[in-house]
Amino acid sequence: MELICGRPAQTSGREERELRTYDLLDSLGISYFQTDHPAAMTMEDCAAVDEALGVEMCKNLFLCNRQKTDFYLLLMPGDKPFKTKELSHRLGCARLSFADAEYMEEFLDIHPGAVSVMGLMNDKDGRVRLLIDREIYESAEIGCHPCVNTSSMKLKTSDLIKIFLPAVKHEATVVDLPREAAEE
Repeated sequence: MELICGRPAQTSGREERELRTYDLLDSLGISYFQTDHPAAMTMEDCAAVDEALGVEMCKNLFLCNRQKTDFYLLLMPGDKPFKTKELSHRLGCARLSFADAEYMEEFLDIHPGAVSVMGLMNDKDGRVRLLIDREIYESAEIGCHPCVNTSSMKLKTSDLIKIFLPAVKHEATVVDLPREAAEE
């Protein structure tokens, strides 16, 4: 995998959603590094990508409440276990579950396996609430997909928080998720 600074030189054959991601980042003056790779569907698939980028890819979970009226995008370290009960408790809401792919595509214009904070640029109606685990929020850089899972990128977390999110009219809610499950 070759790591390049900025958008890839070869754009033919790339999905429009990926190119829109680079267009937006470039228009905002956000620097990023990008690499292409075989489709990465799981955190295990991302291990080689992590090495190429020099940063751990985020685990991105698209969640909703039981009524499917509230939707959340959770960014957390890839090696941290996810406990829906713990997150639901911290948010003070009923237990969350994984949202259906149809909502992911409708709100974020992303397919399963390519979930990314970059998809918030497509959430024009603000239907998705962004949750970021404190470890990710306080990290220097963040690794994510540009709305497709055959390419990955890294950028400064501060650029994501201070430039990207305001530009796409979203805010981050920082959550402190434990590495170990709380005692019942």
